Parts: sequence; C-alpha cells; structure tokens
Amino acid sequence: MVPVVDLSRHAPALVAQYLGRVEQVLHCGTLLLGPETDALERELATWAGTVGAVTVSSGAGALQLVLAALGVGIGDEVIVPAFTAVPTASAVCALGATPVFVDVDPMTAALDHDAMASARTERTKVVVVVHLYGRRAELPLTDLPIVEDAAQAMGALDRYDRSAAVAFSFYPTKNLGGIGDGGAVLSADADLLERVRRLRGHGMTQQYVHEWVSQNFRMSEVEAAWLRLGLPLLDGWNERRRDIVTRYRTAAPALRWHADATEPAGGAGHVHHLCVIRHEHRDDVRNELAARGVGTGVHYPLALTQQPAYRHLPGSPCPEAEAWAAECISLPCFPQLRDDEIDLVCAALADLQQRPA
Repeated sequence: MVPVVDLSRHAPALVAQYLGRVEQVLHCGTLLLGPETDALERELATWAGTVGAVTVSSGAGALQLVLAALGVGIGDEVIVPAFTAVPTASAVCALGATPVFVDVDPMTAALDHDAMASARTERTKVVVVVHLYGRRAELPLTDLPIVEDAAQAMGALDRYDRSAAVAFSFYPTKNLGGIGDGGAVLSADADLLERVRRLRGHGMTQQYVHEWVSQNFRMSEVEAAWLRLGLPLLDGWNERRRDIVTRYRTAAPALRWHADATEPAGGAGHVHHLCVIRHEHRDDVRNELAARGVGTGVHYPLALTQQPAYRHLPGSPCPEAEAWAAECISLPCFPQLRDDEIDLVCAALADLQQRPA
C-alpha cells in the first residue's frame, strides 16, 4: 500500500548528524531555551526574511500565544474558518474567547471574505486566516488584526508583514516536521514577538518574576536541533511535493482537485502539505484506491460547526465547509515517495477519473 505519509523514510538521512547534535546538547547541559533554540529562531527569521521568530511547544500554542499577545480574552470573539483542524478553534477557547465560525470558498476551502465581514460584531477582536492544505490564502481587507495559521503552509508565504503574525506547526507530519511537537511565531512586529516570548515561559520577565499569567510553551533543545537540520532542506522537499502533485494532476485532470480553478498544479503559493481531491462517493473511491494499493486519508471528516465540542457555539450555517468535510480525500504526498509509487498512484487516478463524479 502506498502510504499517505511515512515518517520512517524521513529520518535515516538525518540520524547520524542528529545524534551528534543531541550529544552536544547533553554535554552542554542546557535542555530548554538554550543555544539550539536561539540558533533555530535566528535561522527561521533569516529563512523567512522577517524581523524575528519565537519557537514554542506546538502549533496550537503558537496560535494561542499570538492571540494572547494581541489582547484576546474573555468576552472577545475571533473569526475562524469553519473548515480547518480543531486546534485553530481550541486556541481561541483556551483564552476564554469565542471562535465565530464562518464559511469557506467552495474551490479553495479558504476563509470566505464576505462571510467574514457579515460575521463581524462589536466584540470581534481578531481574524484567523488558515492556509489550508499548504495553499497560500488571500488575506481579507480589514482593519482587524489578522493572524495567519500557516501550520500546513511552511514555505508557501512570500511575505510576513501583511498580518500581525504567522503561526507554524512542526508536528511530525508537517512540511518541516519535528521529532515531537513544536511550533513557531514569525512576525515583522518586534514588540509582539517579545510579548510572545515572555508568555512562552509562564509570563516571566526575569528569574521568578512573572508579569503575565501564562503556562509553559517551551520547545526542547533536542527538538530545535532536529528542526535546524531539516530547515535547509525544506525548500527542496516542497519542490518534490509540487512535482508529485503535478504528476497526479497531469494523469487525472478531470478529477475535482483542491483549488482546481485558481491554482496551477505546481503553483509557488502551494506547498501541498496535503494533496486533496473531492468526490461525493468518498467511501467507494477510497475503497477502490485501496484495492489498487493506494492509501488515502480524510482531512477533515467534520467541519468545526459539526464537531460535538463546538456545536453549542452561535454562528451562521456553513454549507460549503460541511460539503468539504463530506467529500475530501487526501492522497499520498510526501517528499520520500518513490517514483514507482507515484506512477502507481497516477495509474489509479487515471482510471478513477472515468468514474461518474
């Protein structure tokens, strides 16, 4: 079975170097917020061409700390697209604020700007834009602060000064995946980054002096060491993802591809964290592909409006988000896929496109 992702193929090329880095960390004796973390933050800022970066313990933590640094709290509302991973919403709830779900574009699954404008109230504090599946989404024209959830889109953005901040995830399956959890906040606003940095460590401004109420969001030194090895390879890995998707779409152009009408197959604004098609007979299609040796996934089977934990929240209907949830299928897409596996997937997709939609 061709896997959707196989993390065991990612590690071998970096293991020897990584073990040497771990030995250095252990000899140094600083396991948190040490030289590896400092170096990773500098390297991330240089890679992005922005003012700075702050590493944290997860992508969800990155979102939560940015929102906290922007003053989001109890009684506030934060606009969130209704089709995204749950952490986008849970980061809002962790601050006592309310996520307000709005519908998404039927082609791109990105935040619908008109729906966003309609959902705004006097309590709206921030808008979160999600760059879903690795595709760079357009930012709305608004006077509200925008936070970019780029957990799936590392390498897709060309600028970091269009919003208050960008949040990345280093969950192991991400385009730059760690050996555990991890995340980062990048911004052109040095003051905001400094607030995030303080909030990352219990709101401490000097040893055992805490000026803000916060929890622990630190990244370990061994995690930072691993990510430093992967960062120089990220652009090449993303190009491989684009090549894989180009081959798939060339083999089966008639399928309903994510962002089909708005994005060329290998577009520079898409790093294809996930390669997604839509089909109204999803279970049948997945079974057919499995019979041909092609693994698939579903990202995500429920819109946020359908999640049991969030059904009580007020909001407008989100039919496009729920349609995406009912039809999306994720195909194998990671840099270490072999060419023979890609050919197998292409052949299966070519046959699949003959099936009625």
